[in-house]
Amino acid sequence: MENTISNRSDLHAYHSNDNFNAAVYTEASSPLISTKSMLDKVKDILPQIAANAENAEQLRKVPDENIALLKNIGLHKAFQPKVYGGLEMSLPEFADCIVTLAGACAGTAWAFSLLCTHSHQIAMFSKQLQDEIWLTNPDATASSSIAPFGKVQETEGGVILNGEYGWSSGCDHAEYAIVGFNRFDAEGNKIYCFGVIPRSDYEIVDNWFAQGIKSSGSKQLKLVDVFIPEYRISKAKDMMEGKSAGFDLYPDSKIFYSPYRPYFASGFAAVSLGVAERMVEAFKEKQRNRVRAYTGASVGLATPALMRIAESTHQVAAARAFLEKTWQDHKTHGENKQYPSAETLAFWRTNQAYAVKMCIEAVDRLMAGAGATSFLDSSELQRLFRDSHMTGAHAYTDYDVCAQILGRAVMGMEADPTMV
Repeated sequence: MENTISNRSDLHAYHSNDNFNAAVYTEASSPLISTKSMLDKVKDILPQIAANAENAEQLRKVPDENIALLKNIGLHKAFQPKVYGGLEMSLPEFADCIVTLAGACAGTAWAFSLLCTHSHQIAMFSKQLQDEIWLTNPDATASSSIAPFGKVQETEGGVILNGEYGWSSGCDHAEYAIVGFNRFDAEGNKIYCFGVIPRSDYEIVDNWFAQGIKSSGSKQLKLVDVFIPEYRISKAKDMMEGKSAGFDLYPDSKIFYSPYRPYFASGFAAVSLGVAERMVEAFKEKQRNRVRAYTGASVGLATPALMRIAESTHQVAAARAFLEKTWQDHKTHGENKQYPSAETLAFWRTNQAYAVKMCIEAVDRLMAGAGATSFLDSSELQRLFRDSHMTGAHAYTDYDVCAQILGRAVMGMEADPTMV
Protein backbone atom coordinates (compact mmCIF):
# COMPACT_ATOMS: atom_id res chain seq x y z
CA MET A 1 0.00 0.00 0.00
CA GLU A 2 1.46 3.34 -1.01
CA ASN A 3 1.27 6.21 1.43
CA THR A 4 2.90 9.60 1.70
CA ILE A 5 4.22 11.78 4.43
CA SER A 6 1.48 14.24 3.50
CA ASN A 7 -0.81 11.83 5.35
CA ARG A 8 1.02 12.93 8.49
CA SER A 9 0.73 16.66 7.80
CA ASP A 10 -3.05 16.46 7.50
CA LEU A 11 -3.07 15.41 11.14
CA HIS A 12 -2.10 18.99 11.87
CA ALA A 13 -4.62 20.68 9.61
CA TYR A 14 -5.57 22.94 12.45
CA HIS A 15 -2.07 24.40 12.18
CA SER A 16 -1.67 24.54 8.41
CA ASN A 17 -3.55 23.81 5.21
CA ASP A 18 -0.39 23.02 3.27
CA ASN A 19 0.40 19.43 2.41
CA PHE A 20 3.82 17.87 2.01
CA ASN A 21 4.23 15.17 -0.59
CA ALA A 22 7.90 15.24 -1.51
CA ALA A 23 8.68 11.76 -0.20
CA VAL A 24 6.95 8.43 -0.52
CA TYR A 25 7.31 5.31 1.58
CA THR A 26 5.66 1.91 1.48
CA GLU A 27 3.92 0.54 4.55
CA ALA A 28 4.81 -3.03 5.46
CA SER A 29 1.26 -4.07 6.31
CA SER A 30 -2.03 -4.06 4.47
CA PRO A 31 -4.63 -1.49 5.59
CA LEU A 32 -6.74 -2.42 8.59
CA ILE A 33 -10.17 -0.93 9.23
CA SER A 34 -9.57 -0.97 13.00
CA THR A 35 -6.34 0.99 12.54
CA LYS A 36 -8.05 3.71 10.57
CA SER A 37 -10.99 3.75 12.93
CA MET A 38 -8.91 4.43 16.05
CA LEU A 39 -6.52 6.74 14.22
CA ASP A 40 -9.46 8.74 12.92
CA LYS A 41 -10.83 9.00 16.45
CA VAL A 42 -7.49 10.33 17.66
CA LYS A 43 -7.42 12.84 14.79
CA ASP A 44 -10.90 14.01 15.73
CA ILE A 45 -9.81 15.06 19.23
CA LEU A 46 -6.37 16.32 18.21
CA PRO A 47 -7.32 20.02 18.02
CA GLN A 48 -8.53 19.91 21.64
CA ILE A 49 -5.37 18.13 22.78
CA ALA A 50 -3.21 20.69 20.98
CA ALA A 51 -5.18 23.58 22.46
CA ASN A 52 -4.44 22.21 25.93
CA ALA A 53 -0.68 21.87 25.35
CA GLU A 54 0.40 25.09 27.05
CA ASN A 55 -1.94 24.52 30.01
CA ALA A 56 -0.64 20.96 30.28
CA GLU A 57 2.90 22.28 30.70
CA GLN A 58 1.73 24.65 33.42
CA LEU A 59 -0.07 21.83 35.22
CA ARG A 60 2.98 19.54 34.85
CA LYS A 61 0.62 16.66 34.22
CA VAL A 62 -1.85 15.49 31.60
CA PRO A 63 -5.01 17.60 31.92
CA ASP A 64 -8.11 15.73 33.05
CA GLU A 65 -9.81 16.81 29.84
CA ASN A 66 -7.17 15.04 27.73
CA ILE A 67 -7.56 11.81 29.70
CA ALA A 68 -11.34 11.98 29.31
CA LEU A 69 -11.05 12.59 25.57
CA LEU A 70 -8.70 9.63 25.10
CA LYS A 71 -10.73 7.30 27.29
CA ASN A 72 -13.93 8.30 25.50
CA ILE A 73 -12.49 6.97 22.25
CA GLY A 74 -11.26 3.82 24.01
CA LEU A 75 -7.53 4.17 23.37
CA HIS A 76 -6.75 3.13 26.96
CA LYS A 77 -8.08 -0.33 26.06
CA ALA A 78 -5.54 -0.82 23.27
CA PHE A 79 -3.65 -3.69 24.96
CA GLN A 80 -6.27 -4.86 27.42
CA PRO A 81 -7.43 -8.47 26.92
CA LYS A 82 -10.68 -8.77 24.99
CA VAL A 83 -12.25 -10.78 27.78
CA TYR A 84 -12.33 -7.56 29.84
CA GLY A 85 -13.53 -5.41 26.96
CA GLY A 86 -10.11 -4.64 25.54
CA LEU A 87 -9.18 -4.10 21.90
CA GLU A 88 -5.93 -6.10 21.62
CA MET A 89 -4.65 -3.70 18.97
CA SER A 90 -1.53 -4.54 17.03
CA LEU A 91 1.59 -2.57 17.85
CA PRO A 92 1.70 -0.75 14.47
CA GLU A 93 -1.91 0.39 14.95
CA PHE A 94 -1.24 1.66 18.44
CA ALA A 95 2.09 3.30 17.66
CA ASP A 96 0.62 5.32 14.81
CA CYS A 97 -1.98 6.70 17.23
CA ILE A 98 0.76 7.74 19.67
CA VAL A 99 2.84 9.35 16.91
CA THR A 100 -0.20 11.37 15.93
CA LEU A 101 -1.00 12.34 19.51
CA ALA A 102 2.61 13.38 20.23
CA GLY A 103 2.52 16.07 17.56
CA ALA A 104 -0.17 17.84 19.57
CA CYS A 105 1.16 17.22 23.10
CA ALA A 106 4.21 15.06 23.72
CA GLY A 107 3.64 14.78 27.47
CA THR A 108 0.09 13.53 26.98
CA ALA A 109 1.27 10.99 24.41
CA TRP A 110 4.14 9.84 26.65
CA ALA A 111 2.04 9.31 29.76
CA PHE A 112 -0.99 7.85 28.03
CA SER A 113 1.05 5.43 25.95
CA LEU A 114 2.50 4.02 29.16
CA LEU A 115 -0.92 3.73 30.77
CA CYS A 116 -1.88 1.66 27.73
CA THR A 117 1.22 -0.52 27.43
CA HIS A 118 1.11 -1.41 31.12
CA SER A 119 -2.13 -3.25 30.39
CA HIS A 120 -0.13 -5.56 28.13
CA GLN A 121 2.20 -6.21 31.04
CA ILE A 122 -0.64 -6.79 33.51
CA ALA A 123 -2.07 -9.38 31.11
CA MET A 124 1.02 -11.47 31.85
CA PHE A 125 0.33 -11.54 35.59
CA SER A 126 -1.97 -14.01 37.30
CA LYS A 127 -5.64 -14.32 36.38
CA GLN A 128 -6.46 -13.45 39.98
CA LEU A 129 -4.78 -10.08 39.63
CA GLN A 130 -6.38 -9.33 36.27
CA ASP A 131 -9.84 -10.16 37.62
CA GLU A 132 -9.17 -8.02 40.66
CA ILE A 133 -8.31 -5.03 38.48
CA TRP A 134 -10.61 -5.23 35.47
CA LEU A 135 -13.71 -6.99 36.77
CA THR A 136 -13.95 -4.22 39.35
CA ASN A 137 -13.14 -1.43 36.89
CA PRO A 138 -12.83 -2.28 33.17
CA ASP A 139 -11.33 1.17 32.53
CA ALA A 140 -8.55 0.85 35.11
CA THR A 141 -4.97 1.61 34.08
CA ALA A 142 -1.57 1.50 35.77
CA SER A 143 1.45 3.77 35.84
CA SER A 144 4.86 2.37 36.73
CA SER A 145 8.24 2.92 38.31
CA ILE A 146 10.22 -0.18 37.59
CA ALA A 147 13.76 0.66 38.67
CA PRO A 148 14.31 -1.40 41.86
CA PHE A 149 14.58 1.50 44.30
CA GLY A 150 12.68 -0.10 47.18
CA LYS A 151 13.76 -2.08 50.21
CA VAL A 152 12.23 -5.54 50.33
CA GLN A 153 11.27 -7.58 53.36
CA GLU A 154 10.17 -11.14 52.72
CA THR A 155 7.06 -12.13 54.63
CA GLU A 156 4.48 -14.88 54.59
CA GLY A 157 2.52 -14.78 51.34
CA GLY A 158 4.54 -12.05 49.67
CA VAL A 159 6.80 -9.09 50.38
CA ILE A 160 6.69 -5.81 52.25
CA LEU A 161 8.08 -2.94 50.22
CA ASN A 162 9.35 0.47 51.29
CA GLY A 163 10.84 3.13 49.08
CA GLU A 164 10.56 6.20 46.91
CA TYR A 165 9.89 5.41 43.26
CA GLY A 166 10.45 8.17 40.72
CA TRP A 167 9.46 8.88 37.14
CA SER A 168 5.94 7.41 37.29
CA SER A 169 4.44 9.03 34.20
CA GLY A 170 0.68 9.52 34.27
CA CYS A 171 0.41 8.41 37.90
CA ASP A 172 -2.24 11.04 38.67
CA HIS A 173 -4.62 9.23 36.34
CA ALA A 174 -3.86 5.60 37.21
CA GLU A 175 -5.69 3.29 39.58
CA TYR A 176 -2.65 1.03 40.04
CA ALA A 177 1.14 1.15 39.84
CA ILE A 178 3.69 -1.42 38.71
CA VAL A 179 6.89 -1.20 40.75
CA GLY A 180 10.21 -2.98 40.41
CA PHE A 181 12.21 -4.58 43.21
CA ASN A 182 14.82 -7.24 43.83
CA ARG A 183 14.32 -10.49 45.71
CA PHE A 184 16.97 -13.11 46.45
CA ASP A 185 16.77 -16.87 46.08
CA ALA A 186 18.21 -19.45 48.50
CA GLU A 187 21.64 -19.14 46.88
CA GLY A 188 21.64 -15.37 47.21
CA ASN A 189 21.04 -14.69 43.53
CA LYS A 190 19.26 -11.44 42.79
CA ILE A 191 15.87 -11.79 41.11
CA TYR A 192 14.38 -8.70 39.51
CA CYS A 193 10.61 -8.63 40.00
CA PHE A 194 7.54 -6.53 39.39
CA GLY A 195 4.70 -5.96 41.80
CA VAL A 196 1.30 -4.38 41.21
CA ILE A 197 -0.20 -2.18 43.90
CA PRO A 198 -3.49 -0.26 44.12
CA ARG A 199 -3.61 3.52 44.35
CA SER A 200 -4.56 3.36 48.05
CA ASP A 201 -1.17 1.79 48.88
CA TYR A 202 1.09 4.68 47.85
CA GLU A 203 1.42 8.44 48.06
CA ILE A 204 2.11 10.57 44.98
CA VAL A 205 4.86 13.11 45.68
CA ASP A 206 4.65 16.14 43.39
CA ASN A 207 8.29 16.53 42.41
CA TRP A 208 8.00 16.67 38.62
CA PHE A 209 9.80 19.88 37.60
CA ALA A 210 11.45 19.21 34.25
CA GLN A 211 12.52 21.01 31.10
CA GLY A 212 10.94 18.57 28.67
CA ILE A 213 7.84 16.37 28.46
CA LYS A 214 6.55 18.58 31.27
CA SER A 215 2.94 17.44 30.97
CA SER A 216 3.71 13.75 31.54
CA GLY A 217 3.33 14.21 35.31
CA SER A 218 6.18 11.78 35.94
CA LYS A 219 6.05 12.12 39.71
CA GLN A 220 7.35 10.06 42.60
CA LEU A 221 5.52 7.25 44.38
CA LYS A 222 6.18 6.86 48.09
CA LEU A 223 5.64 3.39 49.55
CA VAL A 224 5.55 2.76 53.29
CA ASP A 225 5.21 -0.84 54.52
CA VAL A 226 3.27 -1.91 51.44
CA PHE A 227 2.36 -5.59 51.40
CA ILE A 228 2.38 -7.18 47.93
CA PRO A 229 0.94 -10.70 47.81
CA GLU A 230 2.51 -13.31 45.56
CA TYR A 231 -0.32 -13.28 43.01
CA ARG A 232 0.52 -9.63 42.29
CA ILE A 233 4.23 -10.40 41.73
CA SER A 234 6.06 -11.66 38.65
CA LYS A 235 9.71 -12.19 37.80
CA ALA A 236 10.84 -9.83 35.04
CA LYS A 237 12.80 -12.65 33.41
CA ASP A 238 9.67 -14.78 33.20
CA MET A 239 7.89 -11.94 31.39
CA MET A 240 10.69 -11.86 28.83
CA GLU A 241 10.77 -15.63 28.30
CA GLY A 242 7.10 -16.59 28.15
CA LYS A 243 7.07 -18.16 31.61
CA SER A 244 4.87 -15.75 33.57
CA ALA A 245 1.59 -16.80 35.20
CA GLY A 246 -0.57 -15.15 32.55
CA PHE A 247 1.44 -16.06 29.48
CA ASP A 248 -0.88 -18.78 28.15
CA LEU A 249 -4.21 -17.30 29.28
CA TYR A 250 -5.10 -15.99 25.82
CA PRO A 251 -4.04 -18.57 23.23
CA ASP A 252 -6.09 -16.96 20.45
CA SER A 253 -4.63 -13.50 20.98
CA LYS A 254 -2.27 -11.99 18.42
CA ILE A 255 -0.47 -9.66 20.86
CA PHE A 256 0.20 -11.59 24.06
CA TYR A 257 2.58 -14.18 22.64
CA SER A 258 5.33 -11.66 23.18
CA PRO A 259 7.69 -10.35 25.87
CA TYR A 260 6.40 -7.39 27.87
CA ARG A 261 9.35 -5.07 27.22
CA PRO A 262 8.91 -4.27 23.50
CA TYR A 263 5.36 -3.12 24.18
CA PHE A 264 6.34 -1.19 27.30
CA ALA A 265 9.06 0.68 25.42
CA SER A 266 7.22 1.26 22.14
CA GLY A 267 5.77 4.63 23.07
CA PHE A 268 9.12 6.34 23.64
CA ALA A 269 10.17 6.22 20.00
CA ALA A 270 6.62 6.88 18.81
CA VAL A 271 6.54 10.10 20.81
CA SER A 272 9.94 11.16 19.47
CA LEU A 273 8.78 10.55 15.90
CA GLY A 274 5.55 12.49 16.44
CA VAL A 275 7.49 15.44 17.84
CA ALA A 276 9.94 15.40 14.93
CA GLU A 277 7.19 15.19 12.32
CA ARG A 278 5.41 18.12 13.91
CA MET A 279 8.71 20.06 14.08
CA VAL A 280 9.09 19.70 10.32
CA GLU A 281 5.63 21.15 9.77
CA ALA A 282 6.04 23.94 12.34
CA PHE A 283 9.39 24.97 10.85
CA LYS A 284 7.85 25.16 7.37
CA GLU A 285 5.02 27.33 8.68
CA LYS A 286 7.45 29.72 10.35
CA GLN A 287 9.86 29.95 7.43
CA ARG A 288 7.33 30.92 4.75
CA ASN A 289 7.08 34.52 5.89
CA ARG A 290 10.34 34.93 7.79
CA VAL A 291 12.42 38.06 7.20
CA ARG A 292 15.76 39.13 8.62
CA ALA A 293 15.13 41.58 11.47
CA TYR A 294 17.89 44.09 10.65
CA THR A 295 17.59 44.19 6.87
CA GLY A 296 14.06 43.08 6.08
CA ALA A 297 15.43 40.54 3.62
CA SER A 298 13.32 37.45 3.02
CA VAL A 299 15.26 34.47 4.35
CA GLY A 300 12.56 31.86 4.98
CA LEU A 301 12.91 30.26 1.58
CA ALA A 302 16.60 30.95 1.09
CA THR A 303 18.89 28.09 0.13
CA PRO A 304 20.21 27.33 3.67
CA ALA A 305 16.65 26.98 5.01
CA LEU A 306 15.66 24.76 2.10
CA MET A 307 18.66 22.51 2.71
CA ARG A 308 17.82 22.19 6.40
CA ILE A 309 14.20 21.29 5.74
CA ALA A 310 15.20 18.82 3.03
CA GLU A 311 17.68 16.89 5.16
CA SER A 312 15.44 16.82 8.23
CA THR A 313 12.52 15.67 6.08
CA HIS A 314 14.60 12.78 4.78
CA GLN A 315 15.85 11.91 8.25
CA VAL A 316 12.39 11.90 9.85
CA ALA A 317 11.00 9.85 6.96
CA ALA A 318 13.83 7.34 7.46
CA ALA A 319 13.08 7.14 11.17
CA ARG A 320 9.41 6.47 10.45
CA ALA A 321 10.19 3.76 7.90
CA PHE A 322 12.63 2.09 10.31
CA LEU A 323 10.15 2.14 13.18
CA GLU A 324 7.27 0.94 11.03
CA LYS A 325 9.36 -2.04 9.92
CA THR A 326 10.26 -2.80 13.55
CA TRP A 327 6.66 -2.50 14.77
CA GLN A 328 5.48 -4.70 11.92
CA ASP A 329 8.07 -7.30 12.94
CA HIS A 330 6.57 -7.31 16.44
CA LYS A 331 3.14 -7.84 14.95
CA THR A 332 4.23 -10.64 12.64
CA HIS A 333 5.96 -12.53 15.44
CA GLY A 334 2.85 -12.32 17.60
CA GLU A 335 0.47 -13.42 14.84
CA ASN A 336 2.72 -16.37 13.97
CA LYS A 337 3.18 -17.35 17.62
CA GLN A 338 6.92 -16.97 17.02
CA TYR A 339 8.75 -15.98 20.18
CA PRO A 340 11.62 -13.58 19.37
CA SER A 341 15.20 -14.72 19.75
CA ALA A 342 17.69 -12.89 21.97
CA GLU A 343 19.23 -11.21 18.92
CA THR A 344 15.81 -10.14 17.62
CA LEU A 345 15.01 -8.69 21.03
CA ALA A 346 18.30 -6.79 20.94
CA PHE A 347 17.34 -5.30 17.58
CA TRP A 348 13.87 -4.34 18.81
CA ARG A 349 15.35 -2.87 21.97
CA THR A 350 17.93 -0.77 20.15
CA ASN A 351 16.13 0.12 16.91
CA GLN A 352 13.88 2.55 18.74
CA ALA A 353 16.88 4.32 20.30
CA TYR A 354 18.50 4.76 16.90
CA ALA A 355 15.25 6.17 15.51
CA VAL A 356 15.05 8.58 18.45
CA LYS A 357 18.64 9.64 17.74
CA MET A 358 17.68 10.43 14.14
CA CYS A 359 14.59 12.35 15.22
CA ILE A 360 16.56 14.50 17.67
CA GLU A 361 19.18 15.26 15.03
CA ALA A 362 16.43 16.33 12.61
CA VAL A 363 14.85 18.59 15.21
CA ASP A 364 18.20 20.13 16.18
CA ARG A 365 19.02 20.92 12.56
CA LEU A 366 15.78 22.88 12.19
CA MET A 367 15.99 24.62 15.54
CA ALA A 368 19.51 25.83 14.76
CA GLY A 369 18.16 27.71 11.75
CA ALA A 370 14.82 28.85 13.15
CA GLY A 371 15.92 32.17 14.58
CA ALA A 372 15.84 33.81 18.01
CA THR A 373 12.06 34.16 18.22
CA SER A 374 11.80 30.36 18.19
CA PHE A 375 13.25 30.34 21.70
CA LEU A 376 10.49 32.51 23.16
CA ASP A 377 8.20 30.77 25.64
CA SER A 378 5.28 31.42 23.29
CA SER A 379 6.92 29.50 20.44
CA GLU A 380 5.81 25.97 19.68
CA LEU A 381 9.26 25.22 18.27
CA GLN A 382 11.03 25.61 21.60
CA ARG A 383 8.56 23.22 23.23
CA LEU A 384 9.13 20.66 20.48
CA PHE A 385 12.90 21.13 20.83
CA ARG A 386 12.77 20.49 24.60
CA ASP A 387 10.42 17.55 24.27
CA SER A 388 12.52 15.99 21.53
CA HIS A 389 15.62 15.93 23.70
CA MET A 390 13.68 14.47 26.60
CA THR A 391 12.64 11.51 24.45
CA GLY A 392 16.32 10.58 24.19
CA ALA A 393 16.96 10.84 27.91
CA HIS A 394 15.09 7.72 29.00
CA ALA A 395 17.09 4.65 29.94
CA TYR A 396 15.54 2.74 27.05
CA THR A 397 16.41 5.39 24.44
CA ASP A 398 19.99 6.10 25.53
CA TYR A 399 21.84 5.19 22.36
CA ASP A 400 25.22 4.93 24.08
CA VAL A 401 23.75 2.02 26.02
CA CYS A 402 21.85 0.58 23.06
CA ALA A 403 24.87 0.59 20.78
CA GLN A 404 26.74 -1.54 23.30
CA ILE A 405 23.78 -3.92 23.67
CA LEU A 406 23.46 -4.42 19.92
CA GLY A 407 27.19 -4.62 19.35
CA ARG A 408 27.49 -7.49 21.80
CA ALA A 409 24.46 -9.24 20.29
CA VAL A 410 25.61 -9.11 16.68
CA MET A 411 29.06 -10.34 17.69
CA GLY A 412 27.57 -13.31 19.52
CA MET A 413 28.64 -12.14 22.96
CA GLU A 414 26.67 -12.65 26.16
CA ALA A 415 24.46 -9.77 27.19
CA ASP A 416 25.95 -7.41 29.75
CA PRO A 417 23.74 -7.70 32.87
CA THR A 418 24.58 -4.10 33.83
CA MET A 419 22.67 -2.85 30.77
CA VAL A 420 18.89 -3.20 30.73
